[in-house]
Amino acid sequence: MKCLILSFLLLAPLAVTCPILAQVPKASAKKKVNRPQAVGPAIGANVATPVSNIKTLPDFKVELIYSVPGGEQGSWVNLTTDDAGRIYVSDQYGMLYRFKAPAAGATLSAGDIEKVPADIRGVNGMLFAFGALYVGVNDYEKKIPSGVYRITDSNSDDMPDKVEMLREFDAGSDHGVHAILKTPDGKSLYLISGNNAVLKEGPKAGTPDSSPVAKLWGDDHLLPRMPDGRGHNRHVMAPGGIVYRFTPDGKTFEIFASGFRNIYDGGVNRDGELFVYDADMEYDFNTSWYRPTRINHVVSGAEFGWRNGAGKYPEFYIDNLPATLNIGPGSPTGCTFGYGAKFPAKYQDAFYALDWSWGKIYAVHLKPNGSTYTATKEEFVTGGPLPVSDAIIGKDGAMYFTIGGRRVQSGLYRVTYVGKEDTTVKLFESTNAEAVIANQPVRVRHSLETFHGKQDPKAVSTAWPHLSGTDRYIRAAARTALEHQPLAEWQNKALSETNATAQLEALLALTRRTGVCPTHRDANHVVNTAARDQILAALLKHDFAKLTNEQKLGYVRLIEIVLHRFGNPDDATVAAIIAKLDPAYPADNFELNWLLTETLAYLQAPNTAAKGMALIAAAESQEPQIEYARSLRFLKAGWTPELRTQQLEWFLKAASYKGGSSFTKFIEFIRNDSLATFTEAEKATHAALIEKKPEIKSAIENVGAIFVGRTPTMWTLEELRAAAQTGMKGRDFDTGRKMFSAAACYTCHRFGNAGGMTGPDLTGSGGRYSPHDLLDQIINPSKEINEQFAPIIVTKNSGEILSGVVVNLSGDNVTLNTDLSDPDQRVNIDRKEVKSIELSKVSPMPPMLLAMLKKDEILDLLAYILSGGDKGHAMFVK
Repeated sequence: MKCLILSFLLLAPLAVTCPILAQVPKASAKKKVNRPQAVGPAIGANVATPVSNIKTLPDFKVELIYSVPGGEQGSWVNLTTDDAGRIYVSDQYGMLYRFKAPAAGATLSAGDIEKVPADIRGVNGMLFAFGALYVGVNDYEKKIPSGVYRITDSNSDDMPDKVEMLREFDAGSDHGVHAILKTPDGKSLYLISGNNAVLKEGPKAGTPDSSPVAKLWGDDHLLPRMPDGRGHNRHVMAPGGIVYRFTPDGKTFEIFASGFRNIYDGGVNRDGELFVYDADMEYDFNTSWYRPTRINHVVSGAEFGWRNGAGKYPEFYIDNLPATLNIGPGSPTGCTFGYGAKFPAKYQDAFYALDWSWGKIYAVHLKPNGSTYTATKEEFVTGGPLPVSDAIIGKDGAMYFTIGGRRVQSGLYRVTYVGKEDTTVKLFESTNAEAVIANQPVRVRHSLETFHGKQDPKAVSTAWPHLSGTDRYIRAAARTALEHQPLAEWQNKALSETNATAQLEALLALTRRTGVCPTHRDANHVVNTAARDQILAALLKHDFAKLTNEQKLGYVRLIEIVLHRFGNPDDATVAAIIAKLDPAYPADNFELNWLLTETLAYLQAPNTAAKGMALIAAAESQEPQIEYARSLRFLKAGWTPELRTQQLEWFLKAASYKGGSSFTKFIEFIRNDSLATFTEAEKATHAALIEKKPEIKSAIENVGAIFVGRTPTMWTLEELRAAAQTGMKGRDFDTGRKMFSAAACYTCHRFGNAGGMTGPDLTGSGGRYSPHDLLDQIINPSKEINEQFAPIIVTKNSGEILSGVVVNLSGDNVTLNTDLSDPDQRVNIDRKEVKSIELSKVSPMPPMLLAMLKKDEILDLLAYILSGGDKGHAMFVK
């Protein structure tokens, strides 16, 4: 077992996770670090995490106001307030409770908590609206049906007691029926649901479906999608998690947006826009298809691309929308806007997103950008362990949040502002009335959304000019409007459109309307080959070389969807597609190579084996290598003995790569599928290599060989800062990219579509750091630790000390990852055996990362990071 006792307190063991540091003489890496002192009561006692283990921003104060007696009141997961300002809370496996918020400085006792007499349990979402308490029930123990219920006061005693089911769902796991929110117009409700919640009764036969999402979804993968190696959600197909919009009486349930993994909660901002915090799939860590937890701006008709196993859509796919903000690994739970809080204005407007497993409340700051938003985040509240489950703003202007779920020790906390900034509460008026929206792009998008879910003779003429716009959300809204209109009104227009961007959007709509995904066909389905041939003929008229990179991505992705939904055309058309794409392969970016590799491999293009293996050899990290290998696994054409040797040797190398719990199974799937394409002659020729057992190598052996024999230099911040002041022009892009890989930055950090998730995402570093600040972060990593990735120190009653990050909790069990280079490494600890848990003051990132690099290599590395990997950046101009 790696990196156990004091692994983050003593620098020498960090050589396990840092190839460069392994080259530095051990004596030079020594540093005296004081052990943390135990603070607070024993963590195994029947009390919630003490505030001494919790950090918040300056001038904010966190109070523990109630430790929940688990035996009597369970583990709390959801909060809401009624019109009188009383707070309701739900036990994940039990009933509802109610209490009045305590006065400033006061706490609660068990006698302050009332039981709500309603015969309900398993509530994961609550909202008072339209004179009733609406709840989303997700009963894990299946003692009552899961679904949406309305609870009213039957006897005027000021206590909700009458329970009425509005809609039943087939659900019961963590990915089930969740939060309920009021829609911006104040007339309807949103239901937030995960990808294991299935509405049992849809619209009756013959009833028009007014859902903004047209039911045209599919798996839409050209190559067979690999299901999860551990079997998770293999049976769950598109559309994944759904945001429903429903009427207060529950009679109308519409699909507002889809393609989520496991959204638990959301919030509507002052502009009337909905935001949610979606979950990642931690089993996919360090694969190309891994998608971090993320904030999504949920618009009408939107698709966000969740598919099971290796099928998650990357953000550059034309047929889904990107995240507003990628957060990182975690387990999203409650969300709320800060409206009504007696906080400074910046924090009243923040969107608060809770991460259960990593113990974080993020303050997400949104900024309008076209018809959508950009966002930044900061850690608002952090603690260890702190399984935050929900948060609300009370009528008193304080934030209240709970910890709980999975029967862990639960507690209620209050956050108040105690500084000197103005905390005058701004009135919250949620409306999407066009008369008050000053943002013209938002007004355009909203005007297009009025055509979602209905036919309108004005829709096509209104939507068409916006198919060619630069705003991706507006283009998607226009395309969705088309998908709801009669084909006769726009099919020929799509086929004859001359603007490339507009035609790609229109042909995508046409493909989805006329082509049925194979997983959704019935036995009588007849493939519309005429539509296929017309769509491909229109695409083949374009000069691929003259398209922008975004258009090229859309073009190749659209070909994939056409081939998947309709099947292959005649041989001449297949040859024409290959002739169009092969000259552009390989491209100068990973995203386009991703699409070209899988499309050309599917078409058995003869040059793909050589070009694909060359991409694997040149790839800077394991994620693109895995992606190319995945695409090549069904390719039979173009292999030579030398290329087959390279392919088999790569599998031996990949056996040493690290990732999430399903990682090794995915590599196994790729290898097995690849071996199935070998001819009998190839099997005989390469028999020894096929049978060879991999030699598992460490990260040091895989990455750090470039530095062998070098003498380390103990660079100081001052000398590198001075070099950076005059040396950030004319840098070498290729060297910077090479150093990013050789320095093992990818091991912990995500950059673009590659890299690990156990350290901060470095993709947007240029917007956060100057060269000096980035150097300071690298040379002095413990000076300011990114709290999202800060380890904790666990002291057991036996005196044993462990360090790592909390990745799961269940009952009395705390699970740590104590080796950031191996996301699947786990250590389980019984809370009853724990004396204290403290936040570490030592970063898991070693302070001598640059010791083996030359000065020019360091400057090239800085330029590569700060440019976001943009070869055309001014820093690389010679």
